[in-house]
Amino acid sequence: MIEADSRDITIIGGGPVGLFAAFYAGLRGASARIIDSLPELGGQLAALYPEKYVYDVGGIPRILARDLARACIEQGLQFGADVRLEEQVQELEPRQDGFILTTDRGRYPSRTIIIAAGKGAFTPRVLDCPGWDRLLGNGLAYHVKDPAAYEGKRVLIIGGGDSAVDWALELKDRARRLVLIHRREGFRAHARSMAELRAAVDAGRVELLTHREVRAIHGTDHVEGATVFDNRTGEEQRLELDAVLALIGFKPDLGPIERWGLELEKNSIRVGPTMETNIPGVFAAGDIATYPGKLELIATGFAEAAIATNQAVHYMDPRARVSPGHSTNLKLFKEREEEAVQPAGAPSN
Repeated sequence: MIEADSRDITIIGGGPVGLFAAFYAGLRGASARIIDSLPELGGQLAALYPEKYVYDVGGIPRILARDLARACIEQGLQFGADVRLEEQVQELEPRQDGFILTTDRGRYPSRTIIIAAGKGAFTPRVLDCPGWDRLLGNGLAYHVKDPAAYEGKRVLIIGGGDSAVDWALELKDRARRLVLIHRREGFRAHARSMAELRAAVDAGRVELLTHREVRAIHGTDHVEGATVFDNRTGEEQRLELDAVLALIGFKPDLGPIERWGLELEKNSIRVGPTMETNIPGVFAAGDIATYPGKLELIATGFAEAAIATNQAVHYMDPRARVSPGHSTNLKLFKEREEEAVQPAGAPSN
């Protein structure tokens, strides 16, 4: 098991909020470490919907999730944060000079902790039907990694939320046939997306079946079809398919974090105005943090990460200012700009 060196701030979660916290730690001259259970940085942006567009990040009208993830990674790692991927956090042990965070691979001393783990570990919801276990990963998936994989295919999408509707709209021009089923009449997607979906249905680009559920998924080594039924009448229908996308959501699970003595509200960690938890030296930011008036947005998470990191710096050294000032006025970035425009071979002052 790894016995790592100590860091000022250990960030649990390598998504956009955790990466922004790492950026702010470096900006304040604090050493940082990021620990994430996923095999790559970027969080849900990279793992669940890399090819979907994100529209609500300030100053960026539209950006692919994977491109936003890349930008967050570049920004977050510029100060040399240590990164530990595919490690599951287990125990948090207070000690005199901070904490020991234990994962399934190592022990990590840290003066402070910032939990930016989204909603915790996300476990995909599954369909309790024949064929699920056998065909998962063989034409059956619970998220889209590469839209090109559905080119010319007969695709069934299951779900009634934003993800199902958005991917139906995204794949309708790639798939040879695209069927969207939902167990109810009403959808939980944005009104604009629903208007686009209805137009696609009217144009014959998407087949929409409501009050339908999956009875079984067929195929030996790969998806070949599915039987769906009308949950009002029980009438069954066999669909010949090449792929099934079960976009029916994920179950968030805090896992071992739930046992750390943090004050919880449902599946979130309660924080105060400075993102502090009930454990001194432990802060939380992003979707995992909750307080009155909370909005679960990336933009909100960025602000919370900045608050949490600056408060962590102040916690370690009460003489340190909470606010670092505006980045345009920081000496650190001015020096970088001067180095960037310095002619090659010119003496530095």
